[in-house]
Amino acid sequence: MRFLNAAGSFFIFLLAVCIGTLWAVEYYYDSENTVIGGISYHTVTKGETLLDIARRYGLGYNDLALVYPNMDVWLPPVGKRLMVPSFWVLPSAERKGIVLNIPELRLYFYSSEPGTVQTYPVGIGDEGWETPLGSYRIGQKRTNPTWYIPKSLQGKYGRSIIPPGPDNPLGAYIMKLAGTSYGIHGTNMPWGVGRLVSHGCIRLYPEHITKLFAQVRVGTPVKIIYEPIKWGQKRGRIYVEVHPDVYKKILDFRGYAVRALNQCPFGTKRVDRDRYFLAVRLKNGVPFDVTVNKDP
Repeated sequence: MRFLNAAGSFFIFLLAVCIGTLWAVEYYYDSENTVIGGISYHTVTKGETLLDIARRYGLGYNDLALVYPNMDVWLPPVGKRLMVPSFWVLPSAERKGIVLNIPELRLYFYSSEPGTVQTYPVGIGDEGWETPLGSYRIGQKRTNPTWYIPKSLQGKYGRSIIPPGPDNPLGAYIMKLAGTSYGIHGTNMPWGVGRLVSHGCIRLYPEHITKLFAQVRVGTPVKIIYEPIKWGQKRGRIYVEVHPDVYKKILDFRGYAVRALNQCPFGTKRVDRDRYFLAVRLKNGVPFDVTVNKDP
């Protein structure tokens, strides 16, 4: 498919630190280069699941499931060469502190160092327990937290508290959103990253929350947004990244996409409409080069 060829032209513009087989990455960006990361490839080996592969590359389950919707999660074909989409268009929200974009199940952290960003996959609230949109601040940080279970959930768990340890769904770290009952925390179920699984809180892989917790200060702003269509540019090329409407907030996605095209910050005349609407149909979360006259 053409979008795979376009994706293959990316290279990783980053500082990367390998932690075992897991990657913690800091990317550079500027006002004219707002598409970060790059493509890599992975050949499936015996015994691997898509969940294993996603975590190995610092991705959530959804990142691979959207690209390979018909692949068996538990038994991907051994020897199959997979495209690993480790690149993203930055959300349009102010690039400060933490930005969480619900449709892509992904968190962006803009540190105090200008022009750098880290990004992490997350698990978010399930239907009926949606993670709330809005502007917040980190009000409290705790290690090895005890979970004081809300009364509405005590019947499900058969108790009122869960102490620190392997059974605690908060994991080893939590950063509370001030004025709310929600938090950004680890997990004892890594397979839930990249899924709608929580009661509204935001879950990260244990290795990711460890890294993020060490950098985020009390008072850090947190912006939770709903942006299924993102526009970006890199080296003069225009990219669009489209995600499913996970919380079913948009009644007419085609109409929403038309409005998003009309509001393209780089001008509609520079956008190849056929490629744009192909990206809209796929909704696979992969940045798509939609520049008119793609081959310069």
